[in-house]
Amino acid sequence: MLVVRLFAILAVIGVGASLVAWMLTGNPKYRLWAWNCFRVGIVVLFVFLALFALERVFVPFM
Repeated sequence: MLVVRLFAILAVIGVGASLVAWMLTGNPKYRLWAWNCFRVGIVVLFVFLALFALERVFVPFM
C-alpha cells in the first residue's frame, strides 16, 4: 500500500507541476503532459487494485 501512496503523490506532483508550467508559459505540451500523467496514474492505480482484488480471491484456495 505504501507503493500506491508514493506513486499517487508523485503523480499529483507531476500533474500539478505540469499544469503550473502550462499556466506560466501557455505552451500546450505541458497540458498534454499533465493529461498523460493523469491517465497513466489512473491505469497504474487500477492495476494495483486489480492485483489486490485477485489476491483476496485466490489466497483462500491455497
